[in-house]
Amino acid sequence: MRRGIAATALVASFALAATACGGDDSGSDNSSGPVTITWWDTSNATNEAPTYQALVKQFEAANKDVKVKYVNVPFDQAQNKFDTAAGASGAPDVLRSEVGWTPAFAKKGYFLPLDGTDALKDQAKFKSNLLEQAKYEGKTYGVPLVTDTLALVYNKALFAKAGITAAPKTWDELKTAAATVKDKTGVDGYWGSTQAYYAQSFLYGEGADTVDAKAKKITVASPAAKKAYGTWLGLFDGKGLHKADTTADAYAHIQDAFVNGKVAAIVQGPWEITNFYKGSAFKDKANLGIATVPAGSTGKAGAPTGGHNLSVYAGSDKAHQAAALKFVNFMTSAASQSAIAQKNSTLPTRDDAYTAAVKADPGIAGYQTVLSAAQPRPALPEYSSLWGPLDTELPKIAGGKETLDKGLSNAELAIAKLVPDFSK
Repeated sequence: MRRGIAATALVASFALAATACGGDDSGSDNSSGPVTITWWDTSNATNEAPTYQALVKQFEAANKDVKVKYVNVPFDQAQNKFDTAAGASGAPDVLRSEVGWTPAFAKKGYFLPLDGTDALKDQAKFKSNLLEQAKYEGKTYGVPLVTDTLALVYNKALFAKAGITAAPKTWDELKTAAATVKDKTGVDGYWGSTQAYYAQSFLYGEGADTVDAKAKKITVASPAAKKAYGTWLGLFDGKGLHKADTTADAYAHIQDAFVNGKVAAIVQGPWEITNFYKGSAFKDKANLGIATVPAGSTGKAGAPTGGHNLSVYAGSDKAHQAAALKFVNFMTSAASQSAIAQKNSTLPTRDDAYTAAVKADPGIAGYQTVLSAAQPRPALPEYSSLWGPLDTELPKIAGGKETLDKGLSNAELAIAKLVPDFSK
């Protein structure tokens, strides 16, 4: 996934790790000069990084005793690169860590506990579920920088043309709405994804998950999970429902169709807000509808919580850690988060950052309303990797190459290898 899931990383380059690490690149780090810390930023180098680079300059201007070496590391490479660098005691002082990486790196001892430090001075200001997601074994290892979740996004004009006055609240209502849109407008009403991250909402709608972390049990093939995936599968076949796209470019196909008015609704995250507005269907930003993902048969509606934390490398010396903690506090402040939101259309992690200027963006204001339905991931280091087996099996199921039972059974076997101490 884009920001919600760690992609399969390329082989780490030790040369990059060595040249980019705070410990090896001391520069002017001495008793009379500023401390130089290194920050690995994993944001989009073109659309998002300039905002972060501008904030780095603001930080340096206000803190003459600290210099920040900014390094933009491609997101799909960062997890493995940091793992390699930290294992060699040469990691950056600060990492923009995807929320799923935080417990895994904390377990390895690579991240510094932040409770009671300068980084968490404003702890009470952050959304509690996001801080909970930054914990491992009771300690906090990251400060939430940006957050995201999934929502049902829809074309208001197409819904209005079809006579639909409110967003569907259940998956059954969505199927009915899709058929109506097809009848009244000629375009498909809904196009679903075969990726596991997007299917997670169906599990939550049945009170299920891939695993029960507390009970240490694999639940991906449980009756509730099968019901959830059955509902998911049913949304690829029917009037106004687009058939499953199992190609490598499926994500781009779905996104392009939505922003250009060729499908009325999809499930998507706020990382695409700026791209929504570039499409012909949303030149008028007010045409973008945003609603909580539909509920399952239990009446529950929920979506996975994604986003990124700022974490501090435990292997840095005290001077670098102190500077890093000060930097993290600055970058996650209300002022910084408001600036990031306005420039990058990302969601802040603290309520006081949702200023009037930030909420003037209808995309951000809309996604803020669905955050209450976002469910934090359990503090299980292997959790994000559990979507891997499902990303292999779900396209086969949706494409008719294997049955639902067979696919979930295969996923269960693969997940068992990732969490060998869990029962089935």
